[in-house]
Amino acid sequence: MKTGCVLVVPCYNEAHRFAAKEFRAFLSQRTGTSLVFVDDGSTDDTLALLKQLQAQVPERVDVLSLSRNVGKAEAVRNGLRRALEFPNVSSAGFWDADLATPLSAVDDLLTVMTNDAEIQMVFGSRVKLLGRKIERRPLRHYLGRVFATCASIVLKLPVYDTQCGAKLFRATPDLAAVLRDPFCSRWIFDVEIIARFLQLYGGTSPRRNLSQAIYEFPLYCWRDIPGSKVRPGDFLKAIRDLIVIHRRYLRHL
Repeated sequence: MKTGCVLVVPCYNEAHRFAAKEFRAFLSQRTGTSLVFVDDGSTDDTLALLKQLQAQVPERVDVLSLSRNVGKAEAVRNGLRRALEFPNVSSAGFWDADLATPLSAVDDLLTVMTNDAEIQMVFGSRVKLLGRKIERRPLRHYLGRVFATCASIVLKLPVYDTQCGAKLFRATPDLAAVLRDPFCSRWIFDVEIIARFLQLYGGTSPRRNLSQAIYEFPLYCWRDIPGSKVRPGDFLKAIRDLIVIHRRYLRHL
């Protein structure tokens, strides 16, 4: 029986804020989870810190070092492909290295997947509700809402938050197929993953099925971490990439 969860953590010049203590504590509390850190051609001490953590927990930590910076999209894709090679892996996902989403939320996402066999993907969603602690700068929030609306229109799915860096997938041959080729987008590969699933299944009826296979979990806690590499100007690049994704994967569906 497959029981393991493997989380991919893409890293690029994270030495100044790498939370090694939090990752070690997480691994000590969750015996069924492993981590794949992908160093995306960092020019600081990130790789050394990752290797240090790997030496401390060698059976639970894998480090994939890329020779040059290829961007978060390809770092995540390569990491997920490595994760699917783990023995007994039942779910694989990715998590932002800055821990804007705390690692405690992994259990929340896994519980959703465990309780419903139809769910193939669980996405963390930054919804500011009473009882939730979502600390997000207003400009990023409103740009995110505009982008999410555009993504929903293109995908024809009522997705609220495509870009939160906390996602889990069932480890299936379909996921492997979706990850086979490099992403065309460096900025919104999360949307491209959904578009690839839509293309894989094809047609209107599977789109309805996919809407039932994706679950958005309103996170209890999320906060902007200083040092984010995302800039407001990236919004225009994201809209451009959304058009490219539509033309490549969805135009004929």
